[in-house]
Amino acid sequence: MEVLGALFLMVCGLFALLIWLLPIILIAGSDRTSGGEKAAWILAVIFVSWFAWIFYLLLAPLKQPERRYRY
Repeated sequence: MEVLGALFLMVCGLFALLIWLLPIILIAGSDRTSGGEKAAWILAVIFVSWFAWIFYLLLAPLKQPERRYRY
């Protein structure tokens, strides 16, 4: 019985870790930002938590990408 309890706790812990890492994975794979801005958003999610991810969804990118015209 103790083995099943330990296995259950391990599965719950892995699930909680995945839920905590989910915003970081989504930001890292996103095309909305790049470079230093992406790193800043990931650090904000690590230190501020899910609120930063919600702000990322609402505010990113902070500045519009430059348009390149062909002549």
